[in-house]
Amino acid sequence: MKLERMDKILAARTEYSRKDAKKLVWQGRVRHNGKIATSPDAKVDLQADTLELDGKSLQIQEHLYLMLNKPAGVLSAARDPKQPTVLDLVPEKYRRSGLFPAGRLDKDTEGFVLITDDGDFAHRILSPKQHVEKTYHARIDGPVTDQMRAGFAEGVELEDGTRCRPAQLQLLEEGEQPLCRVVLTQGMYHQVKRMFLSYGRRVTWLKRVAMGGLALDETLAPGEAREISEIELKLLLAKI
Repeated sequence: MKLERMDKILAARTEYSRKDAKKLVWQGRVRHNGKIATSPDAKVDLQADTLELDGKSLQIQEHLYLMLNKPAGVLSAARDPKQPTVLDLVPEKYRRSGLFPAGRLDKDTEGFVLITDDGDFAHRILSPKQHVEKTYHARIDGPVTDQMRAGFAEGVELEDGTRCRPAQLQLLEEGEQPLCRVVLTQGMYHQVKRMFLSYGRRVTWLKRVAMGGLALDETLAPGEAREISEIELKLLLAKI
């Protein structure tokens, strides 16, 4: 059980200040476990209780974990003055202070972005020491060779001399722009693109389809997000 003052929760989970949150309660606009709240300093159980503001349920749990299907053209950042970010795509009912993307995808890369306000959890997912797998689908502008497969498995040496950790490369679909599956256990800048470029191939399309043991929900359209369940969180951490 984790108890917290009602006005503090309202201020953290909405756009209202702490002072205005108190007024919301006094005005009878807040319901606590289905009943009209009367005291802003009432204690709320973040794990078991419910809060509603103007008839709409609030997400009051201590931490929030979202799976977002990022479309191309959106920045993996908390905010940007000129360009849309992944936080701009978060549905209103999930918006709260402290949210951030746990890890980044390039602007033109699509797929699974984890959004949370749990810094400790994000650190566990992103720490180089944990080797959490990130799985991508990529289209490239030339054939996949045995040399490339072997090189990925051994650890690609990038053009600047950096040696990558061993990775998996699998051909999923042949053609003029073959479709590949790449599994990494690290997250360097433009890593997938730079690995293929070491073999003279350019990535023409890239999508992250899984993190750890959790696959991107195929029912999520580009730009859509949903909560990650407790069972799914365990899948994210399955190999840690």
